[in-house]
Formats: sequence, C-alpha cells, structure tokens
Amino acid sequence: MSTRVQSPAALQARAEDASAGWMDVCRYDELVPERGVAALVAAEQVAVFRTFDGMLYALGNRDPFSGAFVLSRGIVGSLGDAPTVASPLFKQAFDLRTGICLTDPEVAVPVHEVRRVGERVEIRVRGA
Repeated sequence: MSTRVQSPAALQARAEDASAGWMDVCRYDELVPERGVAALVAAEQVAVFRTFDGMLYALGNRDPFSGAFVLSRGIVGSLGDAPTVASPLFKQAFDLRTGICLTDPEVAVPVHEVRRVGERVEIRVRGA
C-alpha cells in the first residue's frame, strides 16, 4: 500500500465526517468481491462485505449462535433476491441488508450504515 499525502481541505473534510459519526475503514478496492473483512469501529467488531454488483454491507461480526466473532469469514451468496452471508461455524445464513437470520428469523445481527466516499469505505459509528 502506498501512502498519499492529503491536502488540508481533504483532512478537514475527513475530520468533519468523523465528527458526524463516520469512520474511515479501508479503500474500496481493498475489499475483494464476495469476501468479508473485519474492522474495529469504535471498539465494536464489524464485518464488511462487497458483493459482485459493487454493493457494500456491514454487519456485527459476532455469530449469535456460537458467540464467536467470525461472520466476516462467512460464505457470501444469495437466497432469492437477498444477499447473504453464512456463518462459517453452524452455517446459518444472514440477510446482508437486514441482519436477520433466514433460518431462524427470531435472531438477527446488528446492521451498520456503510458508504463509499470516493475510493474510501466508511462506517457510521453507533451513537454518533
């Protein structure tokens, strides 16, 4: 990875975004389609996904069935029109849009707001 010097205006804009509750996570092109990565966002583990169609999704990384922080290592796919991630441990599928478990709708994982700003991926910090 190369380090790029940012202008004072760009640094100011990023500082304003941070104060508005958005945290920079990574470059968009660092996210491999159909694979997840884990990010630490304000002391919370978040699983971030980029699908083949370029959409971004972010869920809590904790698998509610096992208690392990592994959803970022899950298998990305779809069920009908729902983009999903299947837990690598017990294989429950979660809707990437809603966090709801498709095999047990009483269970869900937190959904985080995620956005692309230029070539950067940002996640909204909860409570900000």
